[in-house]
Amino acid sequence: MARTLHGLTAPTGPAVLETFLPALAATLDGAGPALLPLPTGGSRPAVIEALRPDLPLESDEVAVVVPTSGSTGEPKGVLLSADALRFAARASHRRLAGPGQWLLALPVTHVGGIQVLVRALEARIRPVALDLYGGFDAHAFTVAAAAMNSTVPRYVSLVPTQVRRLLDADADLAGFDAVLVGAAAFPDELRRRCDERGWRVVETYGMSETCGGVVYDGKPLDEVEVGLLDGRLTIGGPVVFRGYRLRPDLTAAALVAGRHVTQDLGRIDPDGTVHVLGRADDVLITGGVNVAAAAVERVLGEHPSVAACAVVGIPDAEWGDRVVAVIQPVRGDLVPTVGELRAFAAEHLEPPALPREVVAVGMLPMLASGKPDKAAVRSLVAARAS
Repeated sequence: MARTLHGLTAPTGPAVLETFLPALAATLDGAGPALLPLPTGGSRPAVIEALRPDLPLESDEVAVVVPTSGSTGEPKGVLLSADALRFAARASHRRLAGPGQWLLALPVTHVGGIQVLVRALEARIRPVALDLYGGFDAHAFTVAAAAMNSTVPRYVSLVPTQVRRLLDADADLAGFDAVLVGAAAFPDELRRRCDERGWRVVETYGMSETCGGVVYDGKPLDEVEVGLLDGRLTIGGPVVFRGYRLRPDLTAAALVAGRHVTQDLGRIDPDGTVHVLGRADDVLITGGVNVAAAAVERVLGEHPSVAACAVVGIPDAEWGDRVVAVIQPVRGDLVPTVGELRAFAAEHLEPPALPREVVAVGMLPMLASGKPDKAAVRSLVAARAS
């Protein structure tokens, strides 16, 4: 019988260990259906509509379909096999201090959270799950970390925004054998602060299409091959995804000769050290979460007081990219506030995609093609901030 796809609402906290973890274990063992973790926020209907858990799978080898948004902002489903997920988990343990206990501090709708659970299953050590309902809390993290087993290696995966909050709260992560940090650029200032406190930080690079982070401190994991194609980083090896759910067109562009062609510009040193130089597409990374500017623009453009808008990311010490919406109001005396736009957009977008700042202009800078001039928009925002 062909394998089916099961959409499972992604819980948080202890519920992850009681519902999602057993389902994932069955999936990896081939005893259960493939899993599609479903978000609980405004993007849920769009994910279900785009990824259609009611339709047959592309392959019986697919174990998990990770929902993600690319440069268009439209939901995509990344097809990952059990072999790829397990290989990535084992390669991670080989690079670190061996199998150990993991603290889950990332949502399981993202590949980082899923990979933490796969590593836990491979280690055969029950993880500790942080309750993320209501957001990340440094005190709750400290309590969860204190419940971990000190007789085995202890690990956690975080995004830079979480690291900053833990540093600011004077949390102590020196007891972890490794603190993996990924999903966004890790500022040198944060790295220095971590080093000063004795935290064993490992900067990781990867994406949903590679089962999460597969480059640790610039060095690819075992059997992971990193190259360049027209300035963009490519990744090959056993960790590479099988394609995109119901999108053979996108798969053909992203998988070339079995290698994933990323949207990241990069450089590779003669000794093999990988450097990520920036995004080749228009995707913001805020708090470790990819946010497609086009998706935010589409939603904000539906507001009755917005005639046109452009969304850009402005460098921010806490968030990485601060989501800024530059709007051209329908009327100059009816400019919606940032609170109004956030409330409006929250019905359709996840919290990281909601704008943190709104700038109103008389006329939105446009290119000859009719698209917003993003370079001019960024300059406008920067000029107002200075």
